[in-house]
Amino acid sequence: MTSNKTVRLIDVTLRDAHQCLWATRMTTAMMRSMAPALDRAGFEAIDLVGGAVFDVCVRYLREDPWERMRILSEWITKTPLIIHTRGQSLFTFEFFPDDVVALSAERFAANGMRYHTPYDALNDIRNLEIPITEAKRHGLTVVPGIVFTESPVHTDDYYVEKTKQVIALGVDGVFIKDPSGLLRPERATSLVKRMKAVMGDMPLQLHSHCLSGLAPYTALCAVKNGVEVVHSATAPLANGASHPSTQALANNLRRMGYDVDLDLNRIDEVSEILKFIAAKEDKPLGEIAEYDAFHFHHQVAGGMISNLEYQLSTVGLADRLDDILQEAGNVRADLGYPIVVSPFAQYIITQSVLNVVAMDNGKERFSNVPDEVRLYVRGGYGEIAGKIDPNLYDRITKGAEPITQRPGELVLPALEKARNRLGVNATDDDVLLSIFYDKKEFDALKESGPIDTSYPIMETPLKTLIKGITSQKDITSFHFIERKNSQEIPK
Repeated sequence: MTSNKTVRLIDVTLRDAHQCLWATRMTTAMMRSMAPALDRAGFEAIDLVGGAVFDVCVRYLREDPWERMRILSEWITKTPLIIHTRGQSLFTFEFFPDDVVALSAERFAANGMRYHTPYDALNDIRNLEIPITEAKRHGLTVVPGIVFTESPVHTDDYYVEKTKQVIALGVDGVFIKDPSGLLRPERATSLVKRMKAVMGDMPLQLHSHCLSGLAPYTALCAVKNGVEVVHSATAPLANGASHPSTQALANNLRRMGYDVDLDLNRIDEVSEILKFIAAKEDKPLGEIAEYDAFHFHHQVAGGMISNLEYQLSTVGLADRLDDILQEAGNVRADLGYPIVVSPFAQYIITQSVLNVVAMDNGKERFSNVPDEVRLYVRGGYGEIAGKIDPNLYDRITKGAEPITQRPGELVLPALEKARNRLGVNATDDDVLLSIFYDKKEFDALKESGPIDTSYPIMETPLKTLIKGITSQKDITSFHFIERKNSQEIPK
């Protein structure tokens, strides 16, 4: 039993939780009624915008993500809001030049973000240098992620070395990013101890998804061995591909003797709101995932598997899913164990499908290789953790020389060209959007106008009911009955 040790939580409900369970379709308006309760609950920080959220805001919701940041920073004033990026890739799968990354950090701060959690999908710390130093220059708390995976080369020694490298950049903390839920309780014990040994008093955080069903218990083991901050989701949007439940995690930690300064009554308020939205929008609630040993071979997230299943059905390969996932684990080993997180998850699956189809037609594996895989093998995305067989390297790259420079150095500056294209009156936010997206997406976003922040959840259930009824075009009036009084209310 441990006593008098405080464990802090970071809320992921407004970003990663709905990204995992609602295909990133939580609108800004849906957040309005939740924001005050989350703000006053006592979190270390609240996760708001990240790669997929930024992208979905632009492409599908037609909400300006910069405006979302400004709106939420007005609704949430006590608790720092987190901007989560893919390091030098920011919100996409491509690398951006240093001038774009630097201006993005400035705009994060200007639009109300106070906490930055960048990571690099290959754990190449060079790809975090500019994001970290620029965010620190603009006053943000910076806690970068080191991505966890299982492989023969991703040992505790490997992670200790990465921890030392990122600490040297002057960060405020480090978090273990476990996107596929691969961190087992026994590995958490050894890994956390080793990382904390080189971190000292610097806080260590855990960000682990529940895909294997292990994350809730793994989090408790991690705290026991030195993790001070855990990322969690409000119960209706917890578990499954999401994160451990805030309520269950807080209660378990308290029973273990830890202090968790969190108002669960506020969190329960948010739970009721989420249940209402889920029912209204026909969205799923999180369910506990069953343990699947095969997951540790292919390491592909559940949401991606369901998408793959659909895509395979359209080309007559629906019965080959298991073969492709088996091949995914093999491809990953052949390619030096890239971590199965975007964009490499997509590249591994694409190569696996091509290999299976090739073998079906009597051809060799890797007889057809996408350009992105060629670039990865050459080192174009960063350093590769494992070894690639020299013969396979030559086949894939066709003899091209390895790339050894920091990837960001190979991308030409882009701000001046974008500013000239948009004109002198363009804001920095719009300049960046025009760099991230093509003209069609940019124009469609700008034509959508300001974000509509209204949603049929009011201060009381009665007001919510009335607002919902009045939004129905086929209802012209309704009766409101209170005790013995009856009154007809026209719309």
